[in-house]
Amino acid sequence: MPEEPSITGDTAAAIAASVRGLIAQGKLRPGEVLPSVRGLAARQGVNRNTVAAAYAALAAAGIVETRRRGGTVVRDIPPVPGEGAPAPVNTVNLADGNPDPALLPPLPDLQGYATVLYGAPGIDERLSRWAEEHMLPDTGSGGTPVLTHGAADAVERVLSAHLTRGDAVAVEDPCFLSSIGTFRLNGYRALPVPVDAQGMSAQGLRTALDAGARAVVCTPRAHNPTGASLTEQRARELRALLADHPHVLVIEDDHFSALARTPYRRITPAETPRWALVRSVSKFLGPDLRLGLAVCDADTAARLQARLAAATWVSHLLQHLVAEVLTDPATPARLEHAAQVYTRRRRLLTDALHAHSVSWLAGPDGLNVWIPLAGAGEEAVVQELAEHGWAVRPGSLFTLTHRPAIRITTATLTPEHTEAFAARLSTTLASIN
Repeated sequence: MPEEPSITGDTAAAIAASVRGLIAQGKLRPGEVLPSVRGLAARQGVNRNTVAAAYAALAAAGIVETRRRGGTVVRDIPPVPGEGAPAPVNTVNLADGNPDPALLPPLPDLQGYATVLYGAPGIDERLSRWAEEHMLPDTGSGGTPVLTHGAADAVERVLSAHLTRGDAVAVEDPCFLSSIGTFRLNGYRALPVPVDAQGMSAQGLRTALDAGARAVVCTPRAHNPTGASLTEQRARELRALLADHPHVLVIEDDHFSALARTPYRRITPAETPRWALVRSVSKFLGPDLRLGLAVCDADTAARLQARLAAATWVSHLLQHLVAEVLTDPATPARLEHAAQVYTRRRRLLTDALHAHSVSWLAGPDGLNVWIPLAGAGEEAVVQELAEHGWAVRPGSLFTLTHRPAIRITTATLTPEHTEAFAARLSTTLASIN
């Protein structure tokens, strides 16, 4: 048997440094279990609290994790699935989560772009005006626009500006893949809040707040992956709960804003001191235009701007392209057309599902439809659909509680495919159940 790596030290800091050194040398590898607190304390001749403090410091730094019966284990980089799932050969791709490329506005040439050097303002003046016109009115209490590299980047930056590893964050369950990745990689403790047809559950948020949530991440409309949008009643209930917890950071990720058919309903109470409203352009201008606008309270904005000022500004070349499209007089009509097409495609599928007695979460907006699988095995459903030419995404990837479901992206679903897919899904569910 290989010799067990020797952890040294007689203080918490020295023990933690020894473990880190062994990991750096490759003598402790991801998945390996550290000695028990009692065992290492006896070996080193120190109090058990000293070892416990060392392990706690390592866990807080994201180097190890404590499992109930599995001991303290060296952490690996957690798996972080992303959007854009490839489809098996000879299948219709209803899994990738992408908008329809044919509905994205054309990008302009770079005429009029002037090279930007160090020291230039961080945000294109046209984008700043766009945020003032399209976002500030929705916040009620004003706010400061900050530019980021997309919605996921904005959410991560706002969380990291206020939280540390181990802090609890309330988030919808299911939720964005990017949210799950952010929590895993940054060591936040995710508190799942169920989603129904009216959006984030008020009772679920209450439970999360009582459990010590220090932040809430909510998608107010066109929730991905379900398509749920907050009703006015539900938004009012969430605001009332958050008003009783003014210390909690509130982030609203309104990713589908320019294409949404449902109105934006704010959950941030007027008295909340730390908040951010995030909107990106990826769904309506294209995923490769990695640009997001966050309107935040003054303190949060200052924290974000300080980080972005450290040579990590959003490319002004990218800003120029986005500003040109957003200010193009033809863009509003193009976006309205895209929104109508997406709504029609989604409704065609839900009507077909209803005709075949297939239940879905009745969200009214967005690019996806969510099918909970009460009795059917998720893997078996995904596999059988693929064998018959349909690629869908396993729903458990999007959940913190690993409830079985499938997510169907309707963005490019054609009318001729809709009935065939609904019939196939109904047959598959009946055969597996």
